[in-house]
Amino acid sequence: MSPIFDCRDPAQLLPGMRQARQAIARGEVIVIPTDTVYGIAADAFNPAAVTRLLEAKGRGRQSPPPVLVSGRGTMRALVAEVPEAVDDLIERFWPGGLTIILPSQPSLVWDLGETRGTVAVRMPDNAIALELLQECGPLAVSSANLTGKDAAIAVDDAESMLGDSVSVYLDGGLAETGVASTIIDATGLVSDGSPITVLREGAVSRAQLSEVLGELLAPLPDGDS
Repeated sequence: MSPIFDCRDPAQLLPGMRQARQAIARGEVIVIPTDTVYGIAADAFNPAAVTRLLEAKGRGRQSPPPVLVSGRGTMRALVAEVPEAVDDLIERFWPGGLTIILPSQPSLVWDLGETRGTVAVRMPDNAIALELLQECGPLAVSSANLTGKDAAIAVDDAESMLGDSVSVYLDGGLAETGVASTIIDATGLVSDGSPITVLREGAVSRAQLSEVLGELLAPLPDGDS
């Protein structure tokens, strides 16, 4: 069985973080707590590790994982451009439950799947996740569940679904919100100035986004509410 470390216990936190870092360095996958739900994580710059992440979830390359970052500086190294409106969103909602899709930096050597030249980035509001990101660099992270199942809000939920496909489990207690991040697509704003679209409403509401974006937030399609 893969080890589970209770990171609320100081005696388990240090060895757990050490084993997690070592597993990432070996190209393996781990489960970590975040501020939204538990995530399954791998080195974003290791294509074999990203493949293991997708296989553990039962997901194909057509569903590339988002990338978690430790701060705005790292995010800027991964994307081609950050429009002013996106900067405003980051100022308001990061760290937190907002994932932003932007054109990726063309010079990056990585393979997250069929991204079509984009990357989804987020800075989580969780001390354990942020420490790993600071030490390991950007991590490809998707919700820690089998595709089609509910996202894990406790480490036991993740372990029951993912088992030994994960090398190390870090237990941070119940997820703070238990609600997945909101995903927005800002690629059109970069390419032709078109409004930002909401692909999934989650921890950050449309109303909150609208307060920052105003007319730069695309309206709901006809028939949606």
